[in-house]
Amino acid sequence: MKILMVCLGNICRSPLAEGILKAKVSSDIYVDSAGTAGYHVGELPDKRSVMVAQKYGIDITDQRSRKFSVADFDHFDRIYAMDESNYQTIVSLARNKEEADKVTMILQELFPKEKLSVPDPYYGGDQGFENVYNMLDEACEIIASKINTNER
Repeated sequence: MKILMVCLGNICRSPLAEGILKAKVSSDIYVDSAGTAGYHVGELPDKRSVMVAQKYGIDITDQRSRKFSVADFDHFDRIYAMDESNYQTIVSLARNKEEADKVTMILQELFPKEKLSVPDPYYGGDQGFENVYNMLDEACEIIASKINTNER
């Protein structure tokens, strides 16, 4: 199974989601992240994301920002968008319904009937990163549990 986490710049939310999910699943599950905008290609995650991840024993300093591409639909089984705007951007790039159906807003794992967004913590303070970490941790726990159930 291959899972892609996507936010806007791929330096705050999606790197955290990638790191959190990797920590919860076996190493044969491939998890990556990308951004719909190429603002930060090649950069490390935001230092505040790195710090909050480290606080919980997760190292995301091996990640580098990259831009989402149409080819990602070929390589990934599931694509999780962090918010409505990025969800719409990703779905608009899908070449068919099968590709569009791979895309889900990550918080729908917690609230299936709602389209809630993970807030972008970039312009918030450190507490914003802590809040985002907690939301993503809960969602990734559900994703990991579904993956682990399907592997049995």
